[in-house]
Amino acid sequence: MKIAITGYGKMGQIIKQLALENGHEIVSTIDPVEKSAKFKELNEEALCCADVVIDFTVPGIVLQNIDKYVKYGINAVIGTTGWYEHLEEVKEKVSKSEIGLIWSGNFSIGVNLFFRIIKQSAGLISNFTLYDVMGYEIHHNRKKDSPSGTMNMIGKILLENIKNKKKLITEKLDRKISEEEIHLASIRGGNVPGTHVVAFDSEVDTIELKHTARSRKGLAVGALKAAEWINNKKGFYSIEDMMIEFIGG
Repeated sequence: MKIAITGYGKMGQIIKQLALENGHEIVSTIDPVEKSAKFKELNEEALCCADVVIDFTVPGIVLQNIDKYVKYGINAVIGTTGWYEHLEEVKEKVSKSEIGLIWSGNFSIGVNLFFRIIKQSAGLISNFTLYDVMGYEIHHNRKKDSPSGTMNMIGKILLENIKNKKKLITEKLDRKISEEEIHLASIRGGNVPGTHVVAFDSEVDTIELKHTARSRKGLAVGALKAAEWINNKKGFYSIEDMMIEFIGG
């Protein structure tokens, strides 16, 4: 498979190394500031030979990038986070085009298994009102969005599976939280690749679910798997669609 990589920072470089190890060809790397990138601008020349493009850029430009993937007919893996208020808009554009696009707030296979564990646990806890739920995430001091895309996805899972919870609160709380709210906190500092915790707490005990990433390689493995999966497909997909195919609904 011929792959283009948009966003050639640490993540993009890991993806390139892993792709080459797995017998794929990297036809272009695109980044306006990274000196080792082959192209500084995302244009037709940069994408012309690719089967799939993998995008790990920044929220401010990812929507423009997606417009170009649609324009030039290139299937895409979108690992960039922080743009989800435009999800329906992007879905509509892709659905009207001839491309396939898969997105996720986190392409790690381990994290996506973690999502399944949270979903099942939340469904069980929902039957016992003595438990309340909360969560927090920790990321390195260079992360540009808060809460993380992963924590947003966790929050959505909790709301969908706990009957008495209706709203996520991700900002600082200077008041008593209401019974229908879930507080999700974010911490930034150091070099932490990513830690996500969900806690179900009662007066008598606490149940904690935790995923700790050791490096960015887990994201790269999942993103490359997603590129292989989306190649030759058409339409708009989330990583949940891919996981259902691998492990069932």
